[in-house]
Amino acid sequence: MSGKFPPSKPDWSNIDVIHRGTLPPRSYFFLYESEADALAGDTEKSRSIKLSGTWKFAHANSPFEAPSGFEATDYDVSKWANIQVPGIWQLQGWGHPHYTNVNYPTFVDPPNVPFNYNQTGCYVRAFTIPKHLVDSQYRLRFEGVDSGFHVWINGKQVGYSQGSRNASEFDVTSLINAEAENTIALQVYQYCDGSYIEDQDQWRFSGIFRDVYLHAFPKSHIKDFHVQTLVDDDYRDADLKVDVVVCGGCQVEIKLLDAEGKEVFKLLQSANDDRITFMHNIQNPLKWTAETPNLYELILTFNSKVIIQHVGFRRIEIKSGVYVVNGKRIVFRGANRHEHHPLHGRAVPYEFMRQDLLLMKTHNINAIRTCHQPSDPRLYALADKLGLWVMDEADVECHGFASIDEMALPEQHRNKSFEEKKVMVYGGAARFTSDDLKWEEQYVDRARQLVMRDKNHPCVVMWSLGNEAFYGRNFQSMYDAIKSIDQSRPVHYEGDFEARTADLFSQMYPKVEDIIKFAQEPDFEKPLVLCEFVHAMGNGPGAIKEYVDAFYKYPRLQGGWVWEWANHGLKTKTEAGEEFFAYGGDYGDVPNDYNFIMDGVLFSDHTPTPGLIEYRKAIEPVQVSDLAGRSFRITNRYDIVTLDHLKCEAALLGDGFKKNLGQVVMPKGLKPHASTEQTLPDSMDLTSIQGEGYLQLDFWLQNATEWAGSGHLISSSQLQIKAPAPLPTLSMSSPPTLKQLTPSTLEIATEGSKYVLSLASGKLTSFIKSGTELIHDSMGPELTLYRALTDNDRPHGGREWQDKLVHLAKTHVYDVSWSTSSDSSIVIEVNAKIAPPVFNWCLNTRITYTFSDGKVKIHCKGAPEGLNLPSTLPRIGLEFAMPTSFDTVVWFGRGPGESYKDKKFSQNFGNWGSKVDDLWVDYEFPQEGGNRTDVRWVRIGSSGVGKSLLETVREGVEELPIAGNLVAGTEANMQSGTSSSSALTARFGAREGFSFNVSHYTAKDVDESRHPHELHKKKKDYTIVRLDADHHGLGTGSCGPKTMEKYALKTAPFEFEILLESADDPGVVAAC
Repeated sequence: MSGKFPPSKPDWSNIDVIHRGTLPPRSYFFLYESEADALAGDTEKSRSIKLSGTWKFAHANSPFEAPSGFEATDYDVSKWANIQVPGIWQLQGWGHPHYTNVNYPTFVDPPNVPFNYNQTGCYVRAFTIPKHLVDSQYRLRFEGVDSGFHVWINGKQVGYSQGSRNASEFDVTSLINAEAENTIALQVYQYCDGSYIEDQDQWRFSGIFRDVYLHAFPKSHIKDFHVQTLVDDDYRDADLKVDVVVCGGCQVEIKLLDAEGKEVFKLLQSANDDRITFMHNIQNPLKWTAETPNLYELILTFNSKVIIQHVGFRRIEIKSGVYVVNGKRIVFRGANRHEHHPLHGRAVPYEFMRQDLLLMKTHNINAIRTCHQPSDPRLYALADKLGLWVMDEADVECHGFASIDEMALPEQHRNKSFEEKKVMVYGGAARFTSDDLKWEEQYVDRARQLVMRDKNHPCVVMWSLGNEAFYGRNFQSMYDAIKSIDQSRPVHYEGDFEARTADLFSQMYPKVEDIIKFAQEPDFEKPLVLCEFVHAMGNGPGAIKEYVDAFYKYPRLQGGWVWEWANHGLKTKTEAGEEFFAYGGDYGDVPNDYNFIMDGVLFSDHTPTPGLIEYRKAIEPVQVSDLAGRSFRITNRYDIVTLDHLKCEAALLGDGFKKNLGQVVMPKGLKPHASTEQTLPDSMDLTSIQGEGYLQLDFWLQNATEWAGSGHLISSSQLQIKAPAPLPTLSMSSPPTLKQLTPSTLEIATEGSKYVLSLASGKLTSFIKSGTELIHDSMGPELTLYRALTDNDRPHGGREWQDKLVHLAKTHVYDVSWSTSSDSSIVIEVNAKIAPPVFNWCLNTRITYTFSDGKVKIHCKGAPEGLNLPSTLPRIGLEFAMPTSFDTVVWFGRGPGESYKDKKFSQNFGNWGSKVDDLWVDYEFPQEGGNRTDVRWVRIGSSGVGKSLLETVREGVEELPIAGNLVAGTEANMQSGTSSSSALTARFGAREGFSFNVSHYTAKDVDESRHPHELHKKKKDYTIVRLDADHHGLGTGSCGPKTMEKYALKTAPFEFEILLESADDPGVVAAC
């Protein structure tokens, strides 16, 4: 007896089989019975049957363990489970999600895939043909199935297809019974040979994750069409060219309608199994851009059936080395958008996707990169309408092969940087697929599928050959295939480092100085974009502004796409029922890349992180600078339009007041990327301000758009009129008294206040005001250096801080002296070292306490010494604890949101307030957060007592606070009113960069927690306060440059002072 298993090579493990029985790829469109239905765009009224919904489902661990013969019409699936389509089976109870960024989750042996570890899903459902669709050509279309699948109709095999994020369409006319119930069956494979080039940084999911339709085409019909807008060299007039491919004989009519529904022209031709071309010249049509998304509607009619297609007139060129649209230089202010939903994975509902795009528009984003595969086809019509440039990317990525070569590097090379190792291994890793001609058709197929589906959308302004798949001859073949279909758009591919094939250069995560150097090369022929930059993992990104300023300064630099749009956390529960967003490893998935999937400017529920707010500010299209008297410079950073669609309102604000100055006349016709001087009218007096003050200029939409209503804030800028005042000189109405309570304890008493200082620790252990203790459990102000690590800290400064034990550094007192000064204040001087165990590096410090009437000034001075000093420090400042009843914070400085020295420009100066709990930012991987920088003073008090702060503000200021201020009012206002409680105010004076951080979490607890629900269990029953003179910036070091030198906190001599004062608290009740 002899045999062979399997008897033949399976389609899903056969490099020579990409499709069996599929139709050629075509544009995404629906057929309608009438022009009115087509214009309404309701696909429920189209000539199609939506097969999404509930299917029967069986799961197996291998294709060879799947139910045999399940595709037969008489096979009983009644006891099978139900599954939702679109959907992911790992999120509906079968298998588990698996996250890996680079590494393949299986043995690497292309093109072979596992026989026994290849989960398989069997899907079955029934359907019938409505009477009005009888006697048609039936096209069964799958918009996305991960990864490969066979399909049967009524027990007969239709075919096979792979290419997970591309459409697959089959002619099933001969298999359909139009008079009876029909059965459709699919067998879907977790892995196929195509999975080797679908190695994207995302959850590895399986299933039918996009819609399924049965389209009913007439026997004579339009197979496909290609719309091109051939704008002339003056960017004025245009020829509309429409190529139509016809099956059978019919009359084809095309008609163009403008935005008001008026007919522009109408043409008619006869066709018979051939390609026909329509061409019509249009005088000065409205042009389509992301800023002016002017759309026309093309109506194609044949045999009384109707197709509709958006048309946008625009011309794309690379001209003199610069990317231009309609002759205008473009700067991409973009985002990389994976398809993600916290419950449904890649099966993203339409409305959720629509909200993503609306969020982009309202946050000044003008471009999408469909990383790293084509998106849901419905996205493109939305982008056409809303106005978004789209880099449409092919479903190609295989960076897992680099891991093999990287691990084979000699030991001395393994610790090199990612970029250094990339140079060493990427060339060789191309041999696996990208430079292997046996894979050529697999690559070309993905390029062809991409372009054929999306070629008619004006929003698509660039094709991309894929991502991180090295460079080989198959990319040239992809490029050639694209250009054979469409020559109107440039082709991008970052992996082509020298742009041998690609039409432009592209880089990921370079340093700012490197792109500036690149931009300064003479006689360049191709521009540069950053397809990924400012990696937004956790608390960050820092230093966005520097990149964006470079984009506008150097013509060759044409923008970038933030990595990435959203965290990919999946909403799940612990065994105890606690909800959290899961990342790699939370499902027992091995190997995994842990929390690297949490790197977006949205949280996993698609609400903005502080990073998106900062990105919005960095890319805002109106810039204001250079205040001199009542004049300032205004810059238009739009690419296409003037500022005429905006209105500007001015306000004068300072500590405790805001005066609206009224509307500022906008400069008419200010061209894109141009600047002009603007002068406020004489009626807008800027000189009456007392103390630190700012001119605030807010720019709003005058009229509603598709994506925002009138009055939407586009840009907000502040220009400093007067600088802050230094700390006041301490006054003395009643001299304090000093008493030594014990050999190691001093007591200082003033009228209404009493302090206790430990000589052994060198810090205050008690601060009582009006009978209220302000210090919790003797945890008074102490000079400290550490903060919990951010994702961006860990690969760079954070690693050194851990290695040098900065987190274990403590104060060691050497001596304490005290005296009474000539002005009767009491001065205590503490000499100490801040040092960790193990090493002998330290900071030599001198802390001087000066006590006067109800106030204490703390002056800190220090210098580093010893061996093995860390090159940078996380922060430097005072840290202490207050009772938990101190739960409300108000301040004057940047706010209301989180800010750091390189992530602060989105936060305006003003009076702000918040509950302590609301200051904390619950990053989905716990880390340092909640800091507020550039603060002049901060006050911590109790809510619910005394007169409401909001009431005192209304009684004591000229006008109400601006919209969005949680709290406004001077520190003096906060001291008015009646109270039986106390509050603590810290003043920082004129020095820039002071910060505060108030929370209920210690740095140690944050560092040791891996999810927010774990951290919440460690919440302290006291309030932790940090008052920092300086801190280390954030950077983007999680995948990119470390913190820029100018934002780094270098280990160096330092000196600062803080004034602490207590007062009866009127009840710092914020409007929160």
